[in-house]
Amino acid sequence: MLKRFVAKHQYPPPSISEISEYNFMKYWLAAYVRLHHEKKTRDRINAMGIECFLPIQEEIHQWSDRRKKVERVVIPMILFVRVSPEERSLPLTLSSVSRYMVLRGESTPAIIPDKQMEKFKFMLDYSKDAVELSTTPLAPGELVKVIKGPLTGLEGELVMVDGKSKVAIRLDMLGCAQVDMPAGFVEKVTTKCHKKRMKLSTNQPSL
Repeated sequence: MLKRFVAKHQYPPPSISEISEYNFMKYWLAAYVRLHHEKKTRDRINAMGIECFLPIQEEIHQWSDRRKKVERVVIPMILFVRVSPEERSLPLTLSSVSRYMVLRGESTPAIIPDKQMEKFKFMLDYSKDAVELSTTPLAPGELVKVIKGPLTGLEGELVMVDGKSKVAIRLDMLGCAQVDMPAGFVEKVTTKCHKKRMKLSTNQPSL
């Protein structure tokens, strides 16, 4: 339906009910924000009534005399917003937000699939180990499902990075979110769609 409404010409024209439904559709976009302004910008966008997600993880920093819990921004200078077409321009009114991530050679914002965002948020919420985002091209791994530990139920790819086994989640335009995972904590998932998804996940952002 989205492609139908962004077309310059359409016949027959959409009905009022179809236009209303389109205007309330919401999708995830990635917005570029000023460095070190991610948390303040998140709070201001939330105050607008717009759902906003900033990937952060709590970490314990150890000094010689004390320990402190701190929040680490996983993807600096990036915020995710879930907006309708009518709301899309609102985050851009903030001086700390520069623009949305777009597909190479295009001007419209790139949509991050809901399923990818759900997996990414689940990984951040429940992983006890650090979640890292890699923008380096990653060869497709074996599709697996976590069956032990706090990430039980998560599906991703089992990959080897620097001699360590990891579960990776691909995020369109952004790269791969990955976390350490013992091979014995996962089981193989068989699906015909796996290779197709790998081809679709090779898009790179226009910088």
